[in-house]
Amino acid sequence: MDALLNRLKQQEDEVKELEAQLFGRPELKDNRKLEELRVENEKLNYRANILVRSIEDLKKQKPQENATGTKQADNKDDNQPTKTKQGDSKNHKHQSHAKPTEPNQNDNKNKKPATAAAAAVAPIKTYFTAGAQGDSEHSYRIVDTLVGLFEQAIRKAFPEDPTLPVLVVPGKQTDYQCNSAMSIAQKLTAAGKKMIPTDVAKIITEHLPAHEIIGKIEYSGPGFINITIAAAFVCEQVRKILLKGVLPPDVLKLVGNHETQTKNKNPRVVIDFSSPNIAKEMHVGHLRSTIIGDSLARLLEYVGFDVLRLNHLGDWGTQFGMLIAHMQDIYPEYKTKSPPISDLLSFYKASKQRFDSEPEFKQRAYECVVKLQAFDPDIIHAWKLICDVSRQDFEYIYKELDVKIIDRGESFYQNRMLDVVKELDSKNLLKLEDGRKVMFLPGIDVPMTIVKTDGSFTYDTSDMATIQQRLVEENAEWIIYVVDSGQALHLQSVFAGAKLAGWTEGRNVRIDHVGFGVVLGDDNKKLKTRAGEAIRLRDLLHEGIERSMAKLKEKDRHNVLTPEELVKAQKSVAYGCIKYADLSHNRTSDYIFSFDRMLDDRGNTAVYLLYAYTRIRSIARTAGVDHAALKSMAQDIELNFDSEERELKLAKCIVKYPDVLTRVIDELLMHGLCEYMFQLATSFTEFYDRHYCVEKDKTTGEVRLNYRRILLCEATANVLKQCFEILGIQALERM
Repeated sequence: MDALLNRLKQQEDEVKELEAQLFGRPELKDNRKLEELRVENEKLNYRANILVRSIEDLKKQKPQENATGTKQADNKDDNQPTKTKQGDSKNHKHQSHAKPTEPNQNDNKNKKPATAAAAAVAPIKTYFTAGAQGDSEHSYRIVDTLVGLFEQAIRKAFPEDPTLPVLVVPGKQTDYQCNSAMSIAQKLTAAGKKMIPTDVAKIITEHLPAHEIIGKIEYSGPGFINITIAAAFVCEQVRKILLKGVLPPDVLKLVGNHETQTKNKNPRVVIDFSSPNIAKEMHVGHLRSTIIGDSLARLLEYVGFDVLRLNHLGDWGTQFGMLIAHMQDIYPEYKTKSPPISDLLSFYKASKQRFDSEPEFKQRAYECVVKLQAFDPDIIHAWKLICDVSRQDFEYIYKELDVKIIDRGESFYQNRMLDVVKELDSKNLLKLEDGRKVMFLPGIDVPMTIVKTDGSFTYDTSDMATIQQRLVEENAEWIIYVVDSGQALHLQSVFAGAKLAGWTEGRNVRIDHVGFGVVLGDDNKKLKTRAGEAIRLRDLLHEGIERSMAKLKEKDRHNVLTPEELVKAQKSVAYGCIKYADLSHNRTSDYIFSFDRMLDDRGNTAVYLLYAYTRIRSIARTAGVDHAALKSMAQDIELNFDSEERELKLAKCIVKYPDVLTRVIDELLMHGLCEYMFQLATSFTEFYDRHYCVEKDKTTGEVRLNYRRILLCEATANVLKQCFEILGIQALERM
């Protein structure tokens, strides 16, 4: 194991060195193909890092923990079982810990977690088999069902070792593949029972329970078990989609205290995203957090979680002292007459210039801060006026992007900080160091500063009060921070502090930092204006609107659509392409913002998918049947998609969506859903280019309708539409 781990790390270093040499050559700059390869390489590096962490974590596991798969008595224990038998709820997958932060993140506080501490919070990839076979309200998860079946087979075939791995993945040349045989053969051989992988594979298959999902089992290579899903099963799952809609997978027990979960009380999830600062306009830097957070919230709401969307506004602090002092000078009647502040950014810059250059103004600004913290009525009134102006700008952005969020800024936690400091003091968790009260954390070199030398609080204090409120008052069972990767180590400290304070004790809570890279321009630098300033998000959206209309007119859509349809298409394309361009990239990587690429109707773009969707919807209109008629037909018509290879391929792609969504929820990586949508659209194109749904006889003029294929198109469109809704993109019936 050590040799494998060292070799993985060595290879990663070698790849990075070669990559730096290759991409640094002048003749290879601004090469689109190489940029795509670079992005793919970053994905592979990310997966390699996950593998390294998993290996390190497996080495630290106790054998009996793997064997029993039962809940640990101490909820502080982060070692988790890697597999659970079919029927187990897997409700102990995440126990009071945060997922590891992504690689290549900036150390904003120069904190260096010890290896042991990092391993303590690294999750082990597990499968979740509870509810995999769906019901009247949930869809069928094929991968997890197969995992349950192969787990039964492996445990029966080799009962002497309950820790043998169960590895089932989607196949390239087959539907699915069980890759357990090689690992099992190695473990058995090491234990003195020599076996070759091909023999292990056959023994596993002999013990495999009969099931409607399995159509055929074959072998390939050194013990790979290839699974073909039964065509009859696939057809019935497509029928279920047509009759009952695109049902969510049953995944609520991935987190939370399951004994308290009922239909009336689903797990509470708090998502912290967007979080702009008051008195400053939203800029391109807020784009990723807003888009990623909204899509995650939509996904979790779709599957049934009780989601609280929070906007942690920067609405408190010393900057408000200079803003209020400046308002007092410029608009002395602010107490009785609302000041006409239309450009808050210019107002902020003017106050900042005075703060830096006028000592007397600077002193008055500090005095305003003191009064603000003392809740002086006049100062609070001025503060509210400034906040209201900012919120108007924020609300415009959120309305345009169709983002719903509740404002709960830093001011909300001011009184709670006093209580948090008292609690930490009472638990002897604060130490006096150079006049400050600090909190030391296991495995982290730099402590959090809770109280400064002058008695004031810090961001550490505020964030500790924030997470305490979410855990205790909101009773959150899952907290997600959608914050840039540069804050990874700060959030790691906050998560560790919450655990040390005992706020996660006795709670089956999951805490995640959903980090993300920066938005780059074509020069591979942070996207900015020519003057070097951050691009206002309002301006970016406006440019998207203009470019999308130009694209639609280029395609002659203005002569096909009604004025109302054209405006709807304009916004759908503009905002859809911006959202999809972000979400289709691995969030852990930086990405290049390019309207030209976003608006390309070829390749994996929102425009291509929107066109594909409208093309599918046009088939039913051409056939003269509506959704209600198709749903009625689906009850009785024979859906024998196995009669045509491309029909069956498309049908199998359709029924993958529950597995895709389950994986996305587990990993919190939205690009997996985008990849699936592109795969579904291309599978439809392959099918539609070869097979007619509506066919007109050239001789007689007779129109023949193939309702089986039209229903297949309807199911495809239904799944695509649900995916668009999760991404926050408006799907169009006509474009």
